[in-house]
Parts: sequence; C-alpha cells; structure tokens
Amino acid sequence: MHLHEVLAITDARLLTSGADLELSVQCGLASDLMSDVLRLDLTDGLLVTGLANQQVVRTAEMADAAAILLVRGKDLPAETVALAERVGIPVLATNLNMFESCGRLFRAGLQACAGGKAGQASKEAGAAAGSVAAQQIHRRGTAAS
Repeated sequence: MHLHEVLAITDARLLTSGADLELSVQCGLASDLMSDVLRLDLTDGLLVTGLANQQVVRTAEMADAAAILLVRGKDLPAETVALAERVGIPVLATNLNMFESCGRLFRAGLQACAGGKAGQASKEAGAAAGSVAAQQIHRRGTAAS
C-alpha cells in the first residue's frame, strides 16, 4: 500500500513536508507503547499511534518504520515535525480513532506486521513448552498403563 492510499483511506493529512506519497508501506502496527513497538518487526511498516511526541519519531526511526499515522486528531509540535523531516519519516494525522483507522487499513489490504524478534522467540518458547507438555502427558499415560 502506498502512502497516498493511507492518506485517502484514513482521511488523513500530511504533517511533514517533502514526503514521497508513492512510498510503499508493507504492514501496519498499532501501539501507544513504544517499548512494544521495539519488540516487533516494523521494517517498512506503518506505525499507528496516539502518542504525539519526539519519542514516537525516535522509535519509528530505530524500528525502520516507513511512516507514522497519528490518530484521534493528534498533532505534533513543530520541533517534532522538524525531527521527522530530518530523519525522513513521513507523519500523517487523522481524526479517526485507532480502532477505526486500523480497521479501514486492514479492510483495504494492509496486513499486520510480523512478530519479529519477540514473536519468533515467543513461537520458539511455545513450541518448546508444547513439546515438554506432550512428553509429560505421554509419561503419565505410560505410567498409568
């Protein structure tokens, strides 16, 4: 999905100047907790958030996000817009709430960003726990026979 499509789908406005509206957004992630964003793979993704400060721009930069969509009518201070422009991260803003924004984007075909490092570790831990549980059940069943 391209940035111009995100703008249209969410009735958003562009806060940063000079953004490439043909920029491709590969996935979406919604969170107001930047610590959660850093645990997931947001590479070339759209960060949907209600957090409107420099931390969101710094987090998006560290996570290699393609763009930021601010929800609930939030606006950024001028110095934060300038920071986003310096690091090359387009920032959009919509009056929609987070749920409606994500729903519209998902309905239009934008998929959720993958679990990334935390998601992979969680899958591996879940698989290991499932294997241990299966072994315990098997032992109990064998002992009862």
